[in-house]
Amino acid sequence: MAIDLDQLRTFVAVAEAGGLTPAAETLHLSLPAISRRLSALEEELGVALLLRSTRRVALTQTGREFLPRARRLLDELEESLLGIRETAAQRRGLVTLACIPTAAYYFLPATLAAFARRFPAVRVRAMDLSAEGVADAVATGAAEFGIGMEGAAHAQVEFRPLRRDPFVLACRHDHPLARRRVVRWAELDGQRLVGVSRRSGNRLILDRALAPHGIRPAWHYEAEHLSTSLGLVEAGLGVAVVPRLALPRDPHPVLVARPLRDPQVDRATGLLLKRGAEPGPAARALIELLERGMRAALPADARRGAA
Repeated sequence: MAIDLDQLRTFVAVAEAGGLTPAAETLHLSLPAISRRLSALEEELGVALLLRSTRRVALTQTGREFLPRARRLLDELEESLLGIRETAAQRRGLVTLACIPTAAYYFLPATLAAFARRFPAVRVRAMDLSAEGVADAVATGAAEFGIGMEGAAHAQVEFRPLRRDPFVLACRHDHPLARRRVVRWAELDGQRLVGVSRRSGNRLILDRALAPHGIRPAWHYEAEHLSTSLGLVEAGLGVAVVPRLALPRDPHPVLVARPLRDPQVDRATGLLLKRGAEPGPAARALIELLERGMRAALPADARRGAA
């Protein structure tokens, strides 16, 4: 059977328009071309689909039965073609994302490695930015999506939380507090605390959470980035309060993390997407991997209850 897509589209257009002339205008074809396609379709099927007159056309009984089938065939073919195009698009191209430093350093590489195994021809550009910078990059379209924190979202950006990370105490394994299962904020009095600057979103979260409890840490050192804070701790200059995500998942040769309680302070981490914009196929594939990875369980030392 030699029925082609043009014949099916023409039949559906004529049936929906109720005449050859309006269908010809919709399809940008001449009336003779419309008639030839319909005649070829009817000849191939061996039945009449339309009753033609000088002013209008009407569907025969067979035509009325065939119309929903023709529509379904066209819809299924279009969906299949879109799926093929999307699959092809996933396998090439460029994905640009913006990411806060903690996720970029410790979390993102493992996900990108899994993504590269599935889509080796897709290039990835990762923008290492502050929480506000991530939101701005997504809002302006500089990045297709972002990995950031709650509270730094732009009006044009949707925040989709994926995990909550507690703030923990980071110290050297030979520090006295490393022998504790849980550390309380009150026990940090007299310690040389390493924190981040007031411009950091992490500092804002801590200040807002601790103020109702009357806790105002005396930060001895302030750094712009969490990685710098951890470097000072490694050097033995003090102890730091950082999100658990900032520390490696695997055991570190120098650093250990201990839960902080009374109060416990959490930070929501998740995806930032521009409202009304749809990431491309390759970006959506990467987002799916990130969602699975970011929802993974936290390390055991971040889940221990109070002692």
